[in-house]
Amino acid sequence: MVNLCTCSARRWLVVSLGLLASCMAWADNPRVRIETDFGTLEAELFPQRAPRTVANFLRYVADGSYDGTAFHRVIDGFMVQGGGYTPDGQRIPARSPIPNESAQTPSNTRGTLAMARTPDPDSATSQFFINQVDNGFLDASPGRPGYTVFGALLTGHEVLDRIAAVPTHANDQPLQPVVIRRIETIEAEPAASGT
Repeated sequence: MVNLCTCSARRWLVVSLGLLASCMAWADNPRVRIETDFGTLEAELFPQRAPRTVANFLRYVADGSYDGTAFHRVIDGFMVQGGGYTPDGQRIPARSPIPNESAQTPSNTRGTLAMARTPDPDSATSQFFINQVDNGFLDASPGRPGYTVFGALLTGHEVLDRIAAVPTHANDQPLQPVVIRRIETIEAEPAASGT
């Protein structure tokens, strides 16, 4: 005869351990600080959902490749895109393209970071964008790859909105450069201890 109390206790323990593991993984997500002429944004990255994309992005961060680049494409009510050009329009060196991971990533909602690419789904290199609004049409759907979301803003939504509102040329390039001064990895805030 099966002891239902024992089975329930085991099930509770398995579920609790699973939730604990999920929370620990979430707490270990890398974080980055994006310093711009318009203020600072901080974001958490999602290596469990987009491992190759996050590794690629963090390699560019570690090399300092994004420092001194610009948000070169800005569309208010859509997104801001950077990571590919200097303020004077020079393309930065890019590594080999990475595979598209959009089928397993969250939706392109406000404040999420996603990889820019050409019509070839596996063409993302250094360029990324930050969704200013919910852009679900950029998500993957059956038979159609989307744009890989690899992180989300923790702070700086007002900075994102200020950048998105800058005047632009007809090609969506800001009239005055919006400089990414630096992107760096940062430590997660320690959890508050209960007292």
